[in-house]
Amino acid sequence: MHNAIRFMTLACLSAPLFLAAQTSNVTLPQDKGPNKIDISSYPAEQQKSYKMFTDKCSKCHTIARPINTTMTKDEWARYVKRMMHKPNSGISDSQGKAIYEFLAYDQESRKDKNPSVFSKSLSDEEIEKLKAQQQ
Repeated sequence: MHNAIRFMTLACLSAPLFLAAQTSNVTLPQDKGPNKIDISSYPAEQQKSYKMFTDKCSKCHTIARPINTTMTKDEWARYVKRMMHKPNSGISDSQGKAIYEFLAYDQESRKDKNPSVFSKSLSDEEIEKLKAQQQ
C-alpha cells in the first residue's frame, strides 16, 4: 500500500516535467513559415481532415511546422504515429489515419510540386542542437 502511494505521488509530481519535455518551446525553421494552407481546391474529405489536423496538431506545436515540412509517405506515417503516442495528444487511431491521409495528400498535391520551398524534416539530433542553441 505504501509503495502504491509513493508511486502515485512520484508520478503526479513528475508528470508536469515529462509534459514540458514533450512540448518544449524549441523553434524550428519550419515554424517561421506560413501557418495555413488554401485548401479550397482540396476534396471535401481532405478539407474536413485539414480542420482535424489543425485542431489536434496545434496542441503541441505550431501548425506551420508540418505545413512547411516535406516528407515521404512513410515518414509522414511514422511521424503521425509518433505524435499519436505523445501525452495528451488526444489523437485516436481513426483521427491519426485521417491526419496522415491529409498530410500525404498535401505532400503530393502541393509540396512535391515545389519541394525547394519547403524544409526537410529534422532528425532528433538536429532538434536537440537547436534546443541547445536557443537556451
